[in-house]
Amino acid sequence: MDRHLGWSYRRATKAAKKVPDNVDEILKEAYLREAYLIRNYAIPGGLRVNTDQTQIVYQQGTSTTWSERGAKQVPTIGHEEKRAFTLVPSISASGVLLPMQAIYHGQKEGSLPSAKTSPTYAEAAGLGFRLLPSKSKTYWSTQESMRDLVDNTIAPYFEATKTELGLPQTQFSIWKIDCWSVHKSKEFMDWMRENHPRIIVLFIPANFMKLDTSLGTLRDRSLGWMVAAFHDCNDVAVIQKVCAF
Repeated sequence: MDRHLGWSYRRATKAAKKVPDNVDEILKEAYLREAYLIRNYAIPGGLRVNTDQTQIVYQQGTSTTWSERGAKQVPTIGHEEKRAFTLVPSISASGVLLPMQAIYHGQKEGSLPSAKTSPTYAEAAGLGFRLLPSKSKTYWSTQESMRDLVDNTIAPYFEATKTELGLPQTQFSIWKIDCWSVHKSKEFMDWMRENHPRIIVLFIPANFMKLDTSLGTLRDRSLGWMVAAFHDCNDVAVIQKVCAF
């Protein structure tokens, strides 16, 4: 393409968020704060939960493609795809994956996957997944969806784990969440203190992602990606389905 068409591989660009100069100091403080709580309140791994939220685009596109060298407009399929939902997964330090919450843009249950036509609806319901309409202009978490998450997923998990471990319900737990506007709002934090006073909320410092992207590291990890993909694909039924034509 480069030699015959005069094309080059083009990449879309955007400004990156700046990592603070004292990132190591702030991360150390966050680490020590959590260690202090774990020690002083004797909080086991089963009572330490980390929750994240991520955008899931229905039709994932790409930001790079082949185009004429020097072109100012480089179109790609799916690059402007905005239809998406928010997935909210939670895991415990003891290795438990909690039921997930999914938030879909819309006002009513008609915005959610259909119990009649979605082939895995029953399985998702059996796993305890919570499917919610955003009731807002976006599909991001809201005060209502966060309270639903705590009342129906986080708190019940903590209560069941305390019983399983033979601990009193007065035992403290730790819940780590993103430092995001809804999460850290006075409204939500006041609600947590009033309704779930035994859950200690810790915020993950914002914009502190430090990744080793050196070629040697990425090259070493690429082998792990290949091994994982091999095991995921090494299924007779899956392979036969792909080859059926």
